[in-house]
Amino acid sequence: MQRQLTYKIMSYFRAFLNSPVGPKTTHFWGPMANWGFVISGVMDSQKPPDAISGNMTSVLCVYSLLCMRFAWMVRPRNYLLLACHASNESVQLYQLSRWLKHQRYLSQKEENVSS
Repeated sequence: MQRQLTYKIMSYFRAFLNSPVGPKTTHFWGPMANWGFVISGVMDSQKPPDAISGNMTSVLCVYSLLCMRFAWMVRPRNYLLLACHASNESVQLYQLSRWLKHQRYLSQKEENVSS
């Protein structure tokens, strides 16, 4: 029984290792590198909103949308890349909402000062 279980586990691992999206391909290592964007965005969510670049955050939102489409359309489908960029899109949209709220607050504050 133990031997059969070990054989099954090894055969699944071997199949994953040699699959078209396994760790021997860029379909695996590309998304692994892109998780850095997600980690960076999560870490930046602790910073004050005036430190957020609206332009860069917008560019990252568009970039993630385009990469999500690519991950869906490429054959074989790259679900790891899709998950990575969906996560990045969520983080960047949150950052963009923080930046927009901060910008509106500043414009209202300036109007009150000039009155």
